[in-house]
Amino acid sequence: MIYLDHNATTCLHPEVFRVMEPFLKEQFGNASSSYRLGREAKIALENSRKEVAECIGAKSHEIIFTSGGTESDNCAIRGIARNLRAKGNHIITSRIEHHAVLKTCEDLEKEGFRVTYLPVNAQGQVDPDDVRRHIGQETILISIMFANNETGVIQPVPEIGAIAGEEEIVFHTDAVQAVGKIPVHVDTLGVNLLSISGHKCHGPKGVGALYVREGTPLVPVVTGGHHEHHLRAGTENVPGIVGFAAALSIATRDLRTVSQKISQLRQRFEATIMSKIDGVQVNGMNAPRVPNTSNMSFHFVEGESILLHLDLKGIYASTGSACSTGLPEPSHVLMAMGVPARIAQGTIRFSLGKDNTDDEIEFVMESLMEIIAKLREISSLKEA
Repeated sequence: MIYLDHNATTCLHPEVFRVMEPFLKEQFGNASSSYRLGREAKIALENSRKEVAECIGAKSHEIIFTSGGTESDNCAIRGIARNLRAKGNHIITSRIEHHAVLKTCEDLEKEGFRVTYLPVNAQGQVDPDDVRRHIGQETILISIMFANNETGVIQPVPEIGAIAGEEEIVFHTDAVQAVGKIPVHVDTLGVNLLSISGHKCHGPKGVGALYVREGTPLVPVVTGGHHEHHLRAGTENVPGIVGFAAALSIATRDLRTVSQKISQLRQRFEATIMSKIDGVQVNGMNAPRVPNTSNMSFHFVEGESILLHLDLKGIYASTGSACSTGLPEPSHVLMAMGVPARIAQGTIRFSLGKDNTDDEIEFVMESLMEIIAKLREISSLKEA
């Protein structure tokens, strides 16, 4: 197996499993219980909160644990919209956001909110001046992702954060695909809210966090008990949280060496493929990207056909976001970048990880040359 779909999910780090195991067995207490077993769980919970906070330059009490990136995005956007509705009803986001943001904004439009979906340039980046131009008296929230899940393109979040700060508007960023791959510091970014997911950085699935800057006017979306500073009700997933914190700490600790290795692999991969195969483009190639992501469009072939042939060789990649798999429409991200539909349909996202090797990349490149040549021989897209 050669796994090149790390933007979809990652395997659990062995060290993370070891940290989680006691809390799946003998230390199974509810962190809200007052007896010893509960107190032990509470201590582990708060230590994990501190650990996650340190990784992004936050304070412990600014970390709210959730079930993952989707919930964090929902809590951030809905929680601000509902609380500030009396002040205004305008939200600014972009056309390339994850569906956890886009679908939430679409739902809020049905409730009477007005949403501006900013365009991106051909490299997939939002223009900060566009953000500034669309701010009005009714604007209550800006939500722009840090790194795109399909292309890996990094958005100018610090610049947008500065604008939001000047205008005193709440600013949220979905940093799910950035944390653990590039440095993330909440003060440098100028964000009020930041979403993270555990399983994107070799942690467990079903756990994540929302950073909430002190003083941010957020109200809970999930109501019930007093958990998570009254901002997210529900018994905390202590084993998952402990594992998530450990995974994020490991990723932060090893960030420089792992990023350098993966970046070199990707550069070699892209350079070789583009020199050996005609009619290939790397989407977002000239923009800053997270080091592991390569979004390649192969002209005159279908992406699903490429995936099938890669799968037969034990190579795992994707056509885009795992959350959009099975949708007949071309990627909304590539459409926003101006990539023609016929080219977007031949797109494969390769997302590398810390354990990928030179030999694996060599095999993938050889396989791709063979697969693309074979598919183009029988393709009807060339004539179309």
